[in-house]
Amino acid sequence: MKNGLMKAALYLRVSTDKQELENQLEPLKKFAKGRGLKIVQVYRDMATGKNSDRPALNKMLKDAHRHVFDVIVVWALDRLSREGMSRTVQLIEMLERMGIGVISYSEPYLDTTNELARNILLAVVSTLAKAERERISERTRAGLARVKRSGKKLGRPEIASKKRTQAVKLLKKGYSIRQAAHKLDVSRSSVFNWRKGL
Repeated sequence: MKNGLMKAALYLRVSTDKQELENQLEPLKKFAKGRGLKIVQVYRDMATGKNSDRPALNKMLKDAHRHVFDVIVVWALDRLSREGMSRTVQLIEMLERMGIGVISYSEPYLDTTNELARNILLAVVSTLAKAERERISERTRAGLARVKRSGKKLGRPEIASKKRTQAVKLLKKGYSIRQAAHKLDVSRSSVFNWRKGL
């Protein structure tokens, strides 16, 4: 499809105030028109949370499935996701499978409507995402090792000893395991295990 016929969606996300959102809008409109794109939809999110807190992003992805537009223009790649490089790569690849391109206003090299640029970009960004996942995994392992060395117990914390004591008293009074578990709002397996210690 020729650029002049491409329908564009603008996606804006800010985490502060409405003014900043509008500050992005005019440059993006001008940029898209300069690229010969026809703006058919503008999506705006004011969010500090993750994608689930961003209704405009969710709506845009649904519209992408319906092919309402051919390309998404963003201020910068990090506007698409706050969940790190891996999630951003997943979004770009998902959009690519739907035939939707992504163009960044502030990163001229990021234009997945150009096949060569797209292939290079996805290769580089995928490599960075893999490195990011490995760093997170290493940090997690290092954190677990540190906790073990400090003598702290890993896993779910034990239910307060007060509940254990209450369960034992109820069992001695003749309550069944099910009744005691229900009364204390704990699992039957917990009460069963506590009973072994009687």
